[in-house]
Amino acid sequence: MKGTWTYLDIRKGDMVVVLSGKDKGAKGKVIRTIPSEHKVLVEGVNMVSKNLRPTQKMPQGRIAKLEAPILASKVMLVCPSCHQPTRVAHRLIAGGKSVRSCRKCDEMIDKA
Repeated sequence: MKGTWTYLDIRKGDMVVVLSGKDKGAKGKVIRTIPSEHKVLVEGVNMVSKNLRPTQKMPQGRIAKLEAPILASKVMLVCPSCHQPTRVAHRLIAGGKSVRSCRKCDEMIDKA
């Protein structure tokens, strides 16, 4: 699947809700998008443990909890105006610019 996706309707800073998996129903803010792998990194979702090696600053080492990327198809954008999970519509505004909008309340998601 690597390299087949080039565009995501979800962007950094968007609120999303998880649709499936161990974190189903969890809401969080998108920290980072990885369009080439069709994945997003969501705050507080898909937490994994990573073993950190001992260093001079931290002689014991430790186990850190980090967010792991999740497939973008497993999350849905939450509309900032109606607060409902929604698919994204693309609308043209004055000047020929394309913006994302909510399919439920028809409000613009992007600030024009």
